[in-house]
Amino acid sequence: MKYEWTKSEKDVYLPTNKPMLLTVSKAKYFTLSGKGNPNGEEFAEKIGVLYSLAYAVRMMPRNGFTPNGYFEYTVYPLEGIWNGNALDKNSFIYTIMLKQPNFVDTGVFLKALEITQKKKPNVLLDEVKMEEIEDGLSVQIMHTGSYDNEPESFAKMTAFLSENGLKRRTDTHREIYLSDARKTSPEKLKTVLRFFVNR
Repeated sequence: MKYEWTKSEKDVYLPTNKPMLLTVSKAKYFTLSGKGNPNGEEFAEKIGVLYSLAYAVRMMPRNGFTPNGYFEYTVYPLEGIWNGNALDKNSFIYTIMLKQPNFVDTGVFLKALEITQKKKPNVLLDEVKMEEIEDGLSVQIMHTGSYDNEPESFAKMTAFLSENGLKRRTDTHREIYLSDARKTSPEKLKTVLRFFVNR
């Protein structure tokens, strides 16, 4: 049976529109870092590179290479860790990423790079890393609407922190993009917003 993150990891990827506290375990990601306005061509190109690698892993058995422990699964959604002034998008510093199944190790990552370099060569492939990241204790919410309206959800999260004796560990936050912004109207975009917190 195909592994579906929408069914098996609901607490991580499908929160409600009210802030919730959870602990997010360590996971493997393909990552690309950068800075500047995410509405530019460079950002879109980085997204494309990450997805090319992710699908190279997903399709490996069809290309004659089956990693140890491989299982059928749905590719995870794009995520990003952000820092910067929301009023000045050119100030943003970010790391965007795609989560990978546990069977993906360094060997699988290098194989995915090799496959992608042949099929879709891109200089950005040299900048991709495979990292293990642990968000730990976190507060998150489902934001529905334009990215520009995210401060409304951030305000709910900040109030939740005060009410529950929590504080942010860092100024950065995670965003998980459940909608394709190219095909979805701004008011219907669904984005998971997450703060990293301490008690």
